[in-house]
Amino acid sequence: MSNGRVLIANREGSYLVKLTGDVRMTLCTTIDNCLQLMLQDPIFSSVVVDVSDAEGIDSTSLGLLAKISRVAVTKMKELPTLISSNPDITRVIETMGFRDRVYVIVSSADVDNAKLPLAEAEVIPADEQSAQARVLEAHKILMSLNEKNKVAFKELVDCIEQSNY
Repeated sequence: MSNGRVLIANREGSYLVKLTGDVRMTLCTTIDNCLQLMLQDPIFSSVVVDVSDAEGIDSTSLGLLAKISRVAVTKMKELPTLISSNPDITRVIETMGFRDRVYVIVSSADVDNAKLPLAEAEVIPADEQSAQARVLEAHKILMSLNEKNKVAFKELVDCIEQSNY
């Protein structure tokens, strides 16, 4: 698998965030910074997330994608779109409870934003404490989506919370 990358584009407040390669927790600060960039944009109006070129995506990254959706919905007043043409990735996303609750999932890039010129987001390494906080937040968000996630991630969340004391 190739290293994960985060690409981003913006046209007049319409954002495209494209994840490629093996998307892991090491990109959590980069993904979170993309979200902060959107939130600081006074004309932010929409976001499309494209995982079509992702080879793998871990639960921390999925939790941050759910966070992007939550924040975007408050601005957009509708669910953002997620493009996923890889059946394995789509299955994982749907298993987490994303379909029609977190994103509108489509399999092709028939979205206007898909034609935006992409630039690689600056990879920002996270220190251990910051990474741990993001992992915790991401998994708590996933747990809030459905009972299956709550059971699946409870032990991890408890372990992280206990290690903070």
